[in-house]
Amino acid sequence: MKQSQLLIPTLREAPADAEAASHKLMLRAGLIRQLASGVYTYLPLGFRVLRKVQEIVRQEMDRAGAQELLMPAMQPAELWRESGRYEVYGPELIRLKDRHDREFALGPTHEEVITSLVAGEVSSYRQLPMTLYQIQTKYRDERRPRFGLLRGREFLMKDAYSFGRSWEELDETYRAMYDAYTRIFTRVGLNFRAVQADAGAIGGEGETHEFMALAEIGEDTIVVSENGTYAANLEKAEMFWEEPTAADSDIPAMNRVHTPGVHTIEQLRVHFSIEASALIKTLLYLVDDRPVAVAVRGDREVNETKVLNALGGERIELADAAAVERLTGAAVGFAGPAGLAGVTLLVDREVQAMPAGIAGANETDYHMENVKPGRDFTGERIGDFRNAAEGDRSPDGSGLLQFYRGIEVGHVFKLGTKYSEKLGAKYLDEGGRRQTAIMGCYGIGISRILSAVVEQHYDENGILWPIEIAPAAVHIIPASVKDEGQLQLALALYRRFTEAGIEALLDDRDERAGVKFKDADLIGLPYRIVVGREAAEGRVEFKSRALEGKEAMTADEAFDRIAAPSQG
Repeated sequence: MKQSQLLIPTLREAPADAEAASHKLMLRAGLIRQLASGVYTYLPLGFRVLRKVQEIVRQEMDRAGAQELLMPAMQPAELWRESGRYEVYGPELIRLKDRHDREFALGPTHEEVITSLVAGEVSSYRQLPMTLYQIQTKYRDERRPRFGLLRGREFLMKDAYSFGRSWEELDETYRAMYDAYTRIFTRVGLNFRAVQADAGAIGGEGETHEFMALAEIGEDTIVVSENGTYAANLEKAEMFWEEPTAADSDIPAMNRVHTPGVHTIEQLRVHFSIEASALIKTLLYLVDDRPVAVAVRGDREVNETKVLNALGGERIELADAAAVERLTGAAVGFAGPAGLAGVTLLVDREVQAMPAGIAGANETDYHMENVKPGRDFTGERIGDFRNAAEGDRSPDGSGLLQFYRGIEVGHVFKLGTKYSEKLGAKYLDEGGRRQTAIMGCYGIGISRILSAVVEQHYDENGILWPIEIAPAAVHIIPASVKDEGQLQLALALYRRFTEAGIEALLDDRDERAGVKFKDADLIGLPYRIVVGREAAEGRVEFKSRALEGKEAMTADEAFDRIAAPSQG
């Protein structure tokens, strides 16, 4: 590749609306350009990286026994209604109608389509187990696209789906996909963790793991035990729990206290001169339009995913001020578990273990002292309804929990019969009996990987691409193309690398050396060879982008330094 002939529009400064380091650097390095909010064009260098990631994914999926196909992006709405997800998926599902007024959706995922395909084409146990995958553009109408490729409305994804005859077969496929993902993310150069996760809108009947690239910009919180034996995302994370000894039953009766304008946990803590852990916080939700109250300690946060799962719901939203007043008779900040009527009450086990606490009185400007769980209120359910916190003990009791930020780059699910039952993916077993296929699904954010890698591999000057997915292996830079000796040695090296099957980028532009070096740092190819004043002696300057310092050596030595690992 000759740089003078390539579209690599580098920028000295990133656009003001670019927040994440990866977004800024990929714009500045001329890898991507925004067409609309959350919609990007991949320029030549960016597309080369994208293709290399795809190729690694294909190699590992094929190695795991999966078969590649390609499904339509336009999906009939009837399929989504059949699965029950047309309304559940919400406004992120991009919906449209054709000229005949038939409803379609642009696919954010393909569980319905693949299950419908298998239902029509697979009829015998002899055809199973089977794993099918595709690499295709997906569409989700994100409320707030941000961070470049990390949260877009159009993105490239690898999605795979397995169909088997038993849970044992699903276990085998799940492990094969898990192992393939481990190889993929290792090869692309990511520092990642596989963590227990919640299935979310995909749903399912078994375990699920997210693969998280560690990065401060990550929108997900990863909870890891200090000894590394436990890892989960915050939605799923559990904590060690030991049933407490019986609480003191000699608690005075509830006492109503006037607390004008005191409605936040911090205000209550100061007003009563107590720790937040002595307060009972009650939050009101609508779960599938059903009013639900959740009581947690004042120093804890409600885990909405755990609440949703406990109730078997599909949608959860925090009640607005009007709904809170309708349900409690009080303004926001004065709800309490005692005396609530017409509301499903969930009580976190920590609250249930409290001897007593201070809670809202369900009356504006009033709270209750000496509120005793079990005496003054009883929850329909008692369980784990809170977020884990740093310093909690891990579920096995072996260490304390630590928090990290992560970018989700892959997710594997055990779906069971959630889709195959509804969409008729059945087969005849050895005895001629009709059975329902057991499914799994496995996704990787191909385009998201680009941003995740850059978030982990950059310095103050630009990107540091891992060798397997770099746009090219080596950047050859003649300091002055007007110097015939420099240009000819650079061209000779370029031809030699090309003939050896090693991708090289030759900066043959008539630019100042400083401009070329800044662009080279920004683009971030793994190796750089600068042809300068010693070209007549066949000597060059060699630099590894990820390391400090430069080395003077012959052109032959520079070639061998890069080619030897490639040939080995």
